[in-house]
Amino acid sequence: MSALGGFFWAIICFLLVIGPLIFIHEMGHYLVGRWCGVKAEVFSIGFGKELFGWTDKRGTRWKVAALPMGGYVRFAGDMNPASQPDPAWLALPAEERQQTIQAKPVWQRFLIVFAGPATNFLFAFVVIAGVLIALGEPVTPPVISQVMPNSAAATAGLRAGDRIVRLDGESMRRFEDIGFYTALHPDADMRIDLIRNGQPLTLSAHSKATTETDQFGNAMRVGRLGIRPAGGAMQAVPLVEVPGRSAALVVDSVKTTLTTLGQIIVGERSTKELSGPVGMAKVAGEQATLGWFAIILLMVGISINLGFINLLPIPMLDGGHLVFYVVEAIRRKPVEPQVQEWAFRSGLALILGLMLFVTFNDLGSAGLWQKLYGLIG
Repeated sequence: MSALGGFFWAIICFLLVIGPLIFIHEMGHYLVGRWCGVKAEVFSIGFGKELFGWTDKRGTRWKVAALPMGGYVRFAGDMNPASQPDPAWLALPAEERQQTIQAKPVWQRFLIVFAGPATNFLFAFVVIAGVLIALGEPVTPPVISQVMPNSAAATAGLRAGDRIVRLDGESMRRFEDIGFYTALHPDADMRIDLIRNGQPLTLSAHSKATTETDQFGNAMRVGRLGIRPAGGAMQAVPLVEVPGRSAALVVDSVKTTLTTLGQIIVGERSTKELSGPVGMAKVAGEQATLGWFAIILLMVGISINLGFINLLPIPMLDGGHLVFYVVEAIRRKPVEPQVQEWAFRSGLALILGLMLFVTFNDLGSAGLWQKLYGLIG
């Protein structure tokens, strides 16, 4: 496939992945808004100029817009982000005013906003549960079968036959858990609780940092102990355990995101690992070549991250609105309009700045800057 063909392929795959997730997110807002008796004026996938759409019998305009980088539901009454009466709102007939979001108690407004991220988490939970029911999960006992020479494990004194119970206090149910936790903590001190010959033992290790490259050439810095497991197998998950196991995997994914962001903030990871829409499009195109199952798993990961990011307490995001609603509930009155206006402007500037930064990162990862430098040089 040519470079141009690969570019368009990545864009198409990205839209096929992100479009349904945006729809799911906004549908959460929409459904809870309707449940609370709020009229939805617009349900939009994308921003900017409308490409096509229709108006339903309730008066909601459903549309797809030119810039597919998000979406929104505009409820009646959204003209005032501070949720305070203004002349336009007061001029509405009483029945129509009751269908606006401003007329609803703060707990209902909170639920309407929270429903978007919650629906993203719910989507991931349902898909993971379906995979566990249909396929089971890989289960390899957390027992070491081999310690690699000159590895972090050898230095720490680990031996074949050791059963690792906990890493830094976190329970290791499967060998897969050990590999995942270690990969997430490169060049880090670890406390290892294990069972050796039936006796508990605690050792200290320092994971080795290495850069690994996948089949698409994407490099990632990961941690390794240098141990190998005995053979494992796919194992059915009892139906009664599926909800808890699925919820735990969603929570683990959020914890992974938090850990990675924390490592970037303190300088343990490079900011180059941050990615935006361009990087997501590249990954979507790559995963699409592996089949539908890979795409579905990618959608699960992106959906969880969408839910997490939208809950960050940044004005302009759902989390920022939720913070204002919590403050309003405590104060028993909304935050002053000028304070919210200042906060929303600051949040918009922060989001735009972050988008520019991650796009710069993505283009650099794609080799654009090197190519331009070669042309100039």
